[in-house]
Amino acid sequence: MADESTPADHVVDEKEVSGSALEEHLKSRPTWLRLVFMFVFYFLASIASLVASVVIVLGFLWVLFTGETNEQLKRTGQGIASYVYQIIQYLTYNSDVRPFPFDADWPAPEVEETEDPD
Repeated sequence: MADESTPADHVVDEKEVSGSALEEHLKSRPTWLRLVFMFVFYFLASIASLVASVVIVLGFLWVLFTGETNEQLKRTGQGIASYVYQIIQYLTYNSDVRPFPFDADWPAPEVEETEDPD
């Protein structure tokens, strides 16, 4: 049954509608600009992963030689993890906010309160 709000002689060519929408999407500057940013952030995530690897090794060595965790390394690791998470959110279209250094600040690490054993 035809929709009563449209005239009976109104014919819509679905190929024409989808073709013009596709053409509009292909010519969309924001879409192509996002692709450029996606490449940039993918590269930055790769660098952040390398830095995280160094922090992991240093953290292990610190515990190995001192028996305690290093709070500065923990905060650095948390910051890197949050940054990579923001990048993944952007790359997977779960966020439109571009991570540091474009739209957002460097993620502040969430500091855990550690109890001082007396």
